[in-house]
Amino acid sequence: MLKLVKNQTESTFTVDVLQTSRLAVVDFWAPWCGPCNQMAPVVEAFAEDQPDIAVFKVDVDQNPNLSKTYKIQSIPTIILFENGKEKNRLIGSVGKQALLDLVAQ
Repeated sequence: MLKLVKNQTESTFTVDVLQTSRLAVVDFWAPWCGPCNQMAPVVEAFAEDQPDIAVFKVDVDQNPNLSKTYKIQSIPTIILFENGKEKNRLIGSVGKQALLDLVAQ
């Protein structure tokens, strides 16, 4: 099965997220974060239902510079990127409808 949500690192973020021609949704998370783990299946389902949107995950512990660059102070944080720029963000555990609303704005 094709993995729909791709893990990002500081070395792949610019090309995969900032230079994509598609909308990009990035889930900033950590493995020890309970709400992040609860959101994982929601993010997977969203990615499955929205094949035209690039969906990524960034482990904040393994990528501290990305966390600092995007001022991640609470996780999970979901950031929507359009044309390489942050368009909007959600903070905290949310449902699939909130993700759909985020990309519809």
